[in-house]
Amino acid sequence: MSHKLDISVVVPLYNEEESLPELVAWIDRVCLAEHLSYEVILVDDGSNDGSWGVIETLKTRYPAIRAIRFARNYGKSGALYCGFAVARGEVVFTMDADLQDSPDEIPEMRRMILDEGYDLVSGWKKRRFDPIGKRWPSKFFNFTARLVSGIKLHDFNCGLKAYRRRVVKAVEVFGEGRQGMGGLFGKEKDENY
Repeated sequence: MSHKLDISVVVPLYNEEESLPELVAWIDRVCLAEHLSYEVILVDDGSNDGSWGVIETLKTRYPAIRAIRFARNYGKSGALYCGFAVARGEVVFTMDADLQDSPDEIPEMRRMILDEGYDLVSGWKKRRFDPIGKRWPSKFFNFTARLVSGIKLHDFNCGLKAYRRRVVKAVEVFGEGRQGMGGLFGKEKDENY
């Protein structure tokens, strides 16, 4: 594809074979309904289930899928870093693979980037389906991050975000998994487009 894409959706994933078909179909439905040209960049972060096989099957049905497979688990930051590197859309979205982020939000978030001039729009999980052991630490983190940064953002941890393309091309992703990232561009990364 050499033409300009409206959006890229970067989906880092680890052992998500069950949710991938529904997620990709949902993204496809939304983009077709909105007449958006798109790509879905699935970054398999060293899954040890059948995720890669599911991705290979989905690629035969959805030509908009691009996939990157890591030989081992580098963490979400590494997956985002590589997804951003290859993203070609005018607006780049990040979305978790567990179906807790709704692709139905894509059109409005895209509108906010293009029409309202935002560089970044962050989602907010009003209702979380995570176990309580994951929700409370997240609430504490969000409270502390708001207090320290002064930024009034509801959910710093939400995977659903929209970025103006030039932002993802300039951003440095930090977090777990950045050690040895140089290896991602060597033999340890298997790219399939």
